[in-house]
Formats: sequence, structure tokens, C-alpha cells
Amino acid sequence: MNVLNKEDYSIRLSYPLTVEYDAASFVPLQPLPKRISVNVTGDGWNLLRKSWLNFNALPVIYKVLNPTKASFINSTSLTDQITELFPDVKVNYVVSDTFELSFERKIRKIIPIRIDSAGINMREGYVISSIINVSPSLISVDGPISLIRNYPDTIRIGIPTKKIQNNYDESLPIPLAVSPLVEVSHRDVYVSFEIAQVLNKD
Repeated sequence: MNVLNKEDYSIRLSYPLTVEYDAASFVPLQPLPKRISVNVTGDGWNLLRKSWLNFNALPVIYKVLNPTKASFINSTSLTDQITELFPDVKVNYVVSDTFELSFERKIRKIIPIRIDSAGINMREGYVISSIINVSPSLISVDGPISLIRNYPDTIRIGIPTKKIQNNYDESLPIPLAVSPLVEVSHRDVYVSFEIAQVLNKD
């Protein structure tokens, strides 16, 4: 109670943070901070009220206008914003321990899907008697340019079933590396084709 009645009491409080940027054109290469630590001074009761109520309310917004040139969050700018939000306490400083930023430009690549028809294993005396249907025949990958440039220009998918003698109708996984920074339009491809038996004329 004595602490709460103090007029000049300092405490570190956690405050929600939202980093805004052009998400359609850029990708953060590391997780963006969700909260910031703020050192504030005021009377104990007021700080207690801020801690339990306001500091879990609407986040402070930090806008990144030029992501490829931004390497850190300006803690002075955050201090000024929080000061405006809470004029009844003194905001001393923002603890800038996890404020590094790293962005890359986002690009999209369209990749055609092809079936390794030469590698399809058929039972002796059977052949493929129709076109090989592939859906989708194209997929898109979106992400940072340094990762997308490593994706193949064409994806070839093998048919794993051996000694096929019946019409084929399966969903197969697309062999692509998984990355939390890359959005892939499809993870599976639907493949179908018809089979016919070759009749021996003898």
C-alpha cells in the first residue's frame, strides 16, 4: 500500500505493438515484435491502473515506410507515441532490446507441373490410353526474392504406384520445400489417366 501511494514510482510495463508495412510487396525475414517494454514514472495507483487496464488495450502502431532500408525500430518515435496516449504518467524510455528489422521484397513465381510419364510403371501388357490429366497444371509461390529464386522453373512429379493395370486417379504431394516465409498456392496435385490392356494378336 505504501508503494501504491508513492508519487514518484518507476516501473517497467509491457505494451502491445503492431508493426505496419506494405505486406503485399514486402516480407519480414524474422518475427516482428508483438510487445514492447516501457519504463514509466507516476503515482503507484495510476501505474497499477495502467498495468491492468490500458496496457492491454489498443496497441501502439509503428509504420515502416521503406522496409528494405529499415534495420531497426526507432524507440524515440515509440516513446513519443506512448507519451501522447498516456499524458498522466511520465514515459521515461522504451527498452529497445528486440527491435531489429529485416525485410525483403516479395515476388511471385508461376511454376508448371509436369508428370514424369516415362517413369510410370505399368504391368506388362497394359498401356496408358488417354491424356494424363494434371490439376492444377500451374502453381504459384510467393515470398522473399532470395528464397523464391531458388525454386525450380518446372516441377516434375513421379507416379509412385508400381505395376499399374487400372485407371489411375490419385492426389499426390507436390515436392516443394516448406518455409514459413513462402506461400504456396497448392500442396497437392490431382493426377488421372486411363489404362487399356494390349491384346495379343496371337
